[in-house]
Amino acid sequence: MSLQQLFGWGTLRLAVAGLIGAHGWHRALTGGVEPFGQWLENHGWPLGILIAVAITAYEIIGTLFLALNRYVTLVCLGYVGIYATGIAILHAKVGWFVVGPGRNGAEFSALLILVLLSVAVHHWPSRR
Repeated sequence: MSLQQLFGWGTLRLAVAGLIGAHGWHRALTGGVEPFGQWLENHGWPLGILIAVAITAYEIIGTLFLALNRYVTLVCLGYVGIYATGIAILHAKVGWFVVGPGRNGAEFSALLILVLLSVAVHHWPSRR
């Protein structure tokens, strides 16, 4: 792989790690875990607080693995599952746009999923 490719994929991997990490840390540090868990419970998810804690922890800890270039495919696929579920239970119901003509839409989650899938496939273990 060329130096340009290494730089490009590395930059993308670190950027997505930073964005997801910031999301998890913000929720953890601003008291957002409990309201997220309550929202889940109010929408029929049992153990919503536990799910919110697990998702927040995964968003924080998983980004360390991405930054260290370890278990990248598995971590990315876990995030894809989380954000696809978010689209299914919230974002798709409120539309496409996150801001502007809509609010809480699916556009950012869809882009994040495509980036995560691209990074996951790039790091997919090859048979040798």
